[in-house]
Amino acid sequence: MKNLTVCITGASGSIYGKRIVEVLVSNGYFVNLIFSKIGEEVFEFETGLSKERFLSKLPENQVKLYNQDDLFAPISSGSYFSLGTIVAPCSAGTLGAIASGSTRNLIHRVVDVCLKERRKVLLLFRETPLNRIHIENMLKVTDAGAIVMPACPGFYSKPESIDDIVNFVVGKALNTFFENDFKLFKSWNPEDS
Repeated sequence: MKNLTVCITGASGSIYGKRIVEVLVSNGYFVNLIFSKIGEEVFEFETGLSKERFLSKLPENQVKLYNQDDLFAPISSGSYFSLGTIVAPCSAGTLGAIASGSTRNLIHRVVDVCLKERRKVLLLFRETPLNRIHIENMLKVTDAGAIVMPACPGFYSKPESIDDIVNFVVGKALNTFFENDFKLFKSWNPEDS
């Protein structure tokens, strides 16, 4: 089974990580899931779900939850193959740790491994506005091979709900891995306007 790692950190925007996991699982992918400590708290605050309750709604054989402090996890090694890692949402602190090469937890380590193995990494950055440090860190991780994607929805598809807006951002994120396989939003077509 093809697998990805999804990391949910402490920036606002837990709904993006939640939806990414749901889409991947519903399409037959295996997800290695890591919450940062603050990410877990923000996830529960924003979604109303504990991580345990969220996991109970997903097939057990398609999601493996890892503790952020488990640096002995198989996914911390380059010999563990995955399609890559998505950090959604990605906090400024997580971006900074990745940019500096600091691996203080499993999230940082998994991203570092993907970068060194030349696997895809997408950081769905949710902070705004940006300061110079954020921008410099974005440049560093981009130079190392990551894709930095601010969580900026498009409105040409005329979204009618929060789900439509979330699906646009999630669809764009997943398109970097799967070339529009999930069709979560309508692509731009000027003839539709």
